[in-house]
Amino acid sequence: MWIILFITTTLCFSMSRAGDFCENVLDECRKSESWIGCYEDRIMTCKAGRFMTGINQLKVDSLQEVDVSPTFEHRVHIPSSALQESIGNVSEVEVLVVASVINSSYFKLSRPERSRIQQIQVFRDSVVCVRAGTRAVENLSQPITLTFKHNKEVESGTCVFWQEASAEDGTGYWSGQGCETNYTAHEFICSCKRQRFFAVLVNPGISVTKAHADKLNYITYIGSGLSAPFALISLFIYIYLHRRHPEKSISLHMQLTAAMFCLHLTFLLSSLLVQLLKEKEDSSSCLVLGLVLHWSLLATLTWSALEGFHLYLLLIRVFNIYVRRYLLKLSLIGWGFPTVVAAVCGISRVYGKYTLNYSDSNLTQHMCWISDKSEQKLLIVSYITTVAFPFFVVVFNACILGLVVFKMWDLRRGDRNFGSSSDWKKINKEKRKRLWKDCVTVLGLSCVLGLPWGLASTTYVSLGGIYVFTVLNSLQGLFIFLWSVALAWSNSQTANNSSIRDSSSQKMMTTSFNSKN
Repeated sequence: MWIILFITTTLCFSMSRAGDFCENVLDECRKSESWIGCYEDRIMTCKAGRFMTGINQLKVDSLQEVDVSPTFEHRVHIPSSALQESIGNVSEVEVLVVASVINSSYFKLSRPERSRIQQIQVFRDSVVCVRAGTRAVENLSQPITLTFKHNKEVESGTCVFWQEASAEDGTGYWSGQGCETNYTAHEFICSCKRQRFFAVLVNPGISVTKAHADKLNYITYIGSGLSAPFALISLFIYIYLHRRHPEKSISLHMQLTAAMFCLHLTFLLSSLLVQLLKEKEDSSSCLVLGLVLHWSLLATLTWSALEGFHLYLLLIRVFNIYVRRYLLKLSLIGWGFPTVVAAVCGISRVYGKYTLNYSDSNLTQHMCWISDKSEQKLLIVSYITTVAFPFFVVVFNACILGLVVFKMWDLRRGDRNFGSSSDWKKINKEKRKRLWKDCVTVLGLSCVLGLPWGLASTTYVSLGGIYVFTVLNSLQGLFIFLWSVALAWSNSQTANNSSIRDSSSQKMMTTSFNSKN
């Protein structure tokens, strides 16, 4: 009986002291308004269970640096100077160091911060609490180093600490002041000159499930399947218009349309061929299609930039412009630059089978493109040709389009002298028609100038951005066809009526150098 009495007494005593264990500290402190201060104080005096994870308490020599690991994925390094500063003027040699990991859901953002960082997340929802000594020092002479391990699931992150804004409701915000961020292939390394709560903020990649991946594939194939024949029809329309009116603008449209036709056709062929050559990754056919696809993309972007340059000469430098062998020089750039780049890449053997892995599924997509075997070559070539160059083209042509809109507005302002001076609400039918023509002109020029490629930035923000980018860019051939039809109609209207009053949109669509080819 005395054994049972001893066990019962021991159990009751242990239950009465349950609040002293660290596993209960967070739940108990959450009951108070200022739970953060409560947690920081109690975590220094609680008892960590033998098999408890997520917390590590150590008594160390304040004259030596220390490494603490609350979990296998987190490590904290505290220099000896930080330990000495944390105990102030006390002559104690030993100092208590505590490192724990808690969930980020306990930290409530203040209202302004909620709307500002909606797309930002705390990496793995993990927050590391670091306390040493009897006081929390903010301006340490040497920083504390925290390491967060990752498995390449995110590309970059920012080290931050929790700054409490209101002690009443416990809200606050994440601040990076005083913290430096470094990262390796497997770790985020944070260097902060303070104690308290630390985390890594990341902007996670957009998750694409198998269902969405299938839909995006269907949209891409259907869009390119429509763009290729419509681009070919547009090419014939431009050839017809060029024979009737041999203008340089139409010749540039022909070159752009030819490059776009090659782009969509090669994309369809490369996607089809790679499905038939699953085992022959180094097939010469896939290498050739990858080269042609890369060449077509570069040619399309280059001719889009040349369209913007040509439009700049027409609208801004209208007078006293003569360039000898103008089309020949543009052709050398438009076709020569992609050919040189593709030839160099082909000699370096960077083309082949490319595999795209989706983050939220085991689905993989294959195509003949820049091979993913040589990572260094792939990184350099992909960045220059699919990021830097398109970015330059989009920014340049966006500026040109802004000048076009300003020019049209200036022409419209001049037209108002001949029309009614009534209020905008009483605008007549003729002015509405002009407005629609101007809008169509701007939209058409946006496609000719390749501005839909700029929507690639939206693919990093939301899944909807991926859909918008896929739809608009896969249907570029169709948009070029509509522009060619509008241009043919505009030329026919000009021929039938030489005294058209609505001259602003007409100038943007049909203006060209007076000199022949």
